[in-house]
Order: sequence, then C-alpha cells, then structure tokens
Amino acid sequence: MKRALHQGPRWLTAHALAVFAFLYLPIAILILYSFNGQGVGGFPPSDLTLNWYRILFSDAAIWDSVLNSLLVAATAMLIALLFGIPAALALDRAQFPGKAAFRRLVLLPLILPGIITGLSLLMLFRVAEVKLSLVTIVLGHGTALISVATTEVFAGLQKLNRAQEEASLDLGATYWQTFWRITVPNLKLSIIGAALLIFTLSMDEIAVSFFLIGRDNTLPLEIWGRLRRGITPEINAISTIIFMFSLIAIVFWYRLRTRAEVTPEIGAELVETAGGSGF
Repeated sequence: MKRALHQGPRWLTAHALAVFAFLYLPIAILILYSFNGQGVGGFPPSDLTLNWYRILFSDAAIWDSVLNSLLVAATAMLIALLFGIPAALALDRAQFPGKAAFRRLVLLPLILPGIITGLSLLMLFRVAEVKLSLVTIVLGHGTALISVATTEVFAGLQKLNRAQEEASLDLGATYWQTFWRITVPNLKLSIIGAALLIFTLSMDEIAVSFFLIGRDNTLPLEIWGRLRRGITPEINAISTIIFMFSLIAIVFWYRLRTRAEVTPEIGAELVETAGGSGF
C-alpha cells in the first residue's frame, strides 16, 4: 500500500513533465534557434549570434506589420469592451424579453469558426461597398471578440458582492456614482483580464484577417506569407520577441491578481457603516 502511494506521485510528476515538455519544448527550441548562427538548419545549434535580430530590426516590412497589428488589436479591444461591458451588465442586472436567446447569441462568435466569421463579414462589406483595409479588420476583430469581453465581465459580475452597491445607495450615492465608484473598481480585474485576452487574440488572429485584409498586412499574415517561402531565422526572432511580451503580460496579470487578493475589497467600509447605521 505504501509502495503504491509512493509510486502514484512519481507517475503524476512524470506525466506532468511530459505534458509541459510537449507544450513548451518547441517554444524553447524556437527561441534557441533564433540565436543559431547557422539559421534554421544544423543540430545542435552552434555559433550563437544576435545577427538575426539585427536583420529583423532593419526589416521595414515586419515592423510595419507589427505596428498595424498593435493598432488593430488596441482598437478592437476598445470596441469589444465598449459593447461587451454593457452587454454583460444587461445579462446580469436587467430582465427583458428574449434574454436567454440574447445570451446564446452573444456566445455564438466563440463557437463559430474564424473562417465563417471572416467570410460572412467579407460578404457584408462587399454588399455595403466598403473597401477592405485595416478598418475592416478592426471591425471584424472587434465584432468577433465582443463575446470575450461579455463573458469575462459577466463572470466578474457573478462574483461581485452586491452588498457594497446596496450600502453605497443607502448612504446617499446615486446609481451612476455607485457604478463608477463601486461596481467598476470591483470589476477592474475582470476588465483588465478581458482586455489582455482580447488584445492577445487580436494580435494572433489570422482567419478573420485573411478575408478582410486590404493592402496593409498584419503580423500573422506577414509571417504566414513568408512561411510559404520557407522558415527564416528572422521569423524565429520575431516569434521570440512576441513570446517575451506575452510572458510579461502574464506576469503583469498575475501580480495584479495577487495584489487584489491581499487587498481588502473596495467599499468594505461602506458595508460596515451601513450595517452600523441600521440600514
């Protein structure tokens, strides 16, 4: 019995290591080959160099596509949050005919393949005689990612302590003051999490972008176009930089979440005050 108990954790540890190796070993190899002097060939990597990064930083087409992707992702994030937050509030707070159907329709873009979303938006823009450009990509990403903002914020609303809002109203604050001073600060983590997720998904989106692209490439489409001619070391280098920025975003989110867990909830004093006042 004791022997079986000792073998169990070892098996689980080996299984976990195998899973992590499957997920992250290719990324580690990609990063390593971005410094390989022989390019993408040759094993093991030798003659480590920063030459591919120097070539990358002088590649105007890559950096133009990076700027395009950043612009598209930031704008799509704002659009998705602008529509997603009110939609989440409506699902959580309001009662209206067709609410169940509305909730399912909001989640539909998460289920639909990107090809279907991109093709349907392309047909819409063609009918409306809208010229394909970065604007159409922004509209496509923003539309497709509204569901992400809605689900993230709705999940945060489900965890929200409504007693704080009630205490604020009992102490004389208006609904609008309560929303900005109590509801929004308590939803900060959900909103930031949704924003980071939307930004990342938009930067990585290729299916919708493929149908809606005009003359200006986004980074995924630029990389995809180059991969058709073969893997080059510059692609490894730009992929490494993207990975590092993603890692920084994850650490940033983790620190925010950890800080929120050790900090008293916003508005707790209002609840105590309202309780002591007999409300």
